[in-house]
This record gives sequence, C-alpha cells and structure tokens, in this order.
Amino acid sequence: MPCSDSSSGLNIRLDIQEGFLSFEFAKITCSGEISAQTGLSLFCRGKTLPEILDLDFSMLVSALNLNNDQEKQFILYLELEALKAGIAQYLGIDHPAFDPERCRITSIEHTNDYIEIAQVILPPKELPKIISCAKSTPAP
Repeated sequence: MPCSDSSSGLNIRLDIQEGFLSFEFAKITCSGEISAQTGLSLFCRGKTLPEILDLDFSMLVSALNLNNDQEKQFILYLELEALKAGIAQYLGIDHPAFDPERCRITSIEHTNDYIEIAQVILPPKELPKIISCAKSTPAP
C-alpha cells in the first residue's frame, strides 16, 4: 500500500473540440511507480467529458473484464477518481471526485492539435495505519 507521502499524476489529452483522446496515470509510492493497463483510457476515447464524469465504477469493472483482478480494480478506481477530478477541475464544476485540497491542475497546454492537462493528486491528510508489505508476512 502507498505511504502517506505518495501522490499520483495524471495527464489528460483532449482534441481541439475537447473530445477525450487519452490519459496516462501513475501512482507514486515508497516502492516505486504503480500503473496498470486497465483499458480505461481506450474505453473513454471519443466520449465527451460529461459522459466520462457519469461513468460508473461497477459498470467499468464488468465492461473492462476486471471482475477477477483485484489489483487492476484498485488501479481502475484510482484512475477513474483522478480522471473525473481532472475533468471536473478543467471544466470548473463541482463533482464528488474533485477535492480542491488534494487535486491540482499543474498545467494546461493548448496546441493546434490537442489540449493536454497535467494534474497532481496528493494523498489524503489522514490515512489508516498501514503495515509495510515487507513487514506483513503471513504466519506459518
């Protein structure tokens, strides 16, 4: 599990009409970067930003065939929360996924071909006690 000093990064790429093209998500932890190919970016391609804000986690788990992969479900949850937060902040709207204390757009780049939004997601101020993976070995 991530330590309390971990953060996440998200880059969202839109076309000039603000249609979704792709995103890259990375969760930084004390052990290194966590990323997974859940299929969410491809699933969202061509959708409008409001359509992405309306996506349901449970529906995505089934649609992306992640029912038997808890690790990818966890990453999907983090990706979806970060993606919705970035979109809501970009659009300037309130959304349950957007926490202004934790989610911050660091840059927006407009070119002739695309719009790219870079965002950082800070960890919650209070996390439950987490036992390091190295210290939590199962008892014989």
